[in-house]
Amino acid sequence: MATLAPTIEQTGSGIRRSIALANWNLSRALIVTKREVQDMFRDWRIIAPTLVLTLIFPTIANWGAGRMIGFMSNYGANLIGERLVPFLLMVVGFFPISFSLIIALESFVGEKERHSLEPLLATPLTNTQLYMAKVLSSTLPPIVGSLLGVTVYLVGVKINIHWLPPMSLLIQIILMNLVQAFVMVSAAVVVSSQTTSVRAANLLASFIIIPMSFLIQAEAYIMFWAQYDVLWMIIAALLVVNFLLIRMGVRIFNREEMLGNEIDEFDVIGGVKSWWRQVLARRTDGTRRSAWRWYREEVLTPLVKLWPALIIVAVVMAAGYFTGLRYANIYRIPSEAFDTHDWLERFQFALNRASFGSIRGVLLVIFQNVRVLAIASVAAVFSFGVLALMVLMLPLGLAGYLSATMVSAGIDPVEAWTAILPHSLIEIPAAIIAGAAALRLGATIIAPPPGKTLGQAWIEALADATRLWLTVILPLLIVAGCIEVFITPYLFGLVAGR
Repeated sequence: MATLAPTIEQTGSGIRRSIALANWNLSRALIVTKREVQDMFRDWRIIAPTLVLTLIFPTIANWGAGRMIGFMSNYGANLIGERLVPFLLMVVGFFPISFSLIIALESFVGEKERHSLEPLLATPLTNTQLYMAKVLSSTLPPIVGSLLGVTVYLVGVKINIHWLPPMSLLIQIILMNLVQAFVMVSAAVVVSSQTTSVRAANLLASFIIIPMSFLIQAEAYIMFWAQYDVLWMIIAALLVVNFLLIRMGVRIFNREEMLGNEIDEFDVIGGVKSWWRQVLARRTDGTRRSAWRWYREEVLTPLVKLWPALIIVAVVMAAGYFTGLRYANIYRIPSEAFDTHDWLERFQFALNRASFGSIRGVLLVIFQNVRVLAIASVAAVFSFGVLALMVLMLPLGLAGYLSATMVSAGIDPVEAWTAILPHSLIEIPAAIIAGAAALRLGATIIAPPPGKTLGQAWIEALADATRLWLTVILPLLIVAGCIEVFITPYLFGLVAGR
């Protein structure tokens, strides 16, 4: 107990110091935030569009909602009309927030073009304080406009059709708009801090607008089906994305580089040459290495360093399999739908139709596996690695669901596993390695290594991933394809008595 008490006291003091440091950073950041907000409200070019989006658009949406509900009521579709009103409430709150993207894109690069950035960077504020100040100043005015627009819309709806949303739904929509505003601003500030012209920042804004437009469409689908509980999951996911964007922005923000860069340079040829040079991993001093030594140093060593990502991918894929097992017990397929003899006939017919037992079958299997893993790798770049894990979870989840369903239907589990397991012993390790490399690509965007720019770190991660694909993943997929085409059908025929 005597040794435990100092430890608890030290932990408490460390927490208090962290809280005090966070409060100090926030108070310093709010000084710049106040100045930025005051400058915005002096500019009529910002105030006028905000007022239009805040006051006029909710009125138009209110009028449209009333006409739509009246039209649908004439045909007995009251439920559809009632679900349209909450959707328009979300849209009315989102439109003023969309204006935050313009403000955030000019947060750093706009001041640089106006030659007002140097005095701001010369202040004693830390990079974290300065970055947070820009995020807050770009978010607060649109949030105020969003809340005002929602209020105008609710008042109009109450007067026009005597409807008010449930409190839980109103809280969901307000939180959704707030979180979406912070995500858009955080991403836009990252873009603004890494470009050297407003034109380049506006061009890169498509990487923010397109995903957010897809999200709005998904939210519309959810709201029209009244699956409002799903909105809480979206809010939680957006909070995680916002945290990652802020962490990435603080990590890669460098005031010296902002002052040093004069024009954006996009050297595609130079980037490709650098990538290929790192893929080959040749010694710069001219010394030669044996093939085994090169493979050990440039392939096995980076592979060992990926062990955290390898564990994460393996755990996620296992979770996908057990999730499939769980849903097989919830959503059961009637056993009458399965006929053991018919299932064996269908499987053998599928083997013949797929040109199994031929080189064409091998190429088809390899192409399918490469396509899935390549999609996961590309998706990782735009989702910080999250979509790569989701793509890899799906096949394992389907395998778990089908295996449990077939066993419950009376199919011999040995026969079922014989049709899946031989080639899976090679495919799954290849998928885990590809997923780990993709996860590193996404994580590099969030937090590049110290001393390297975002581009340098990402090209290095891409070169390591390419090297793993050429020397480990693709050979494993070729072996797995040969096993699936030539060996798995033979073993299945032996087990099934054919």
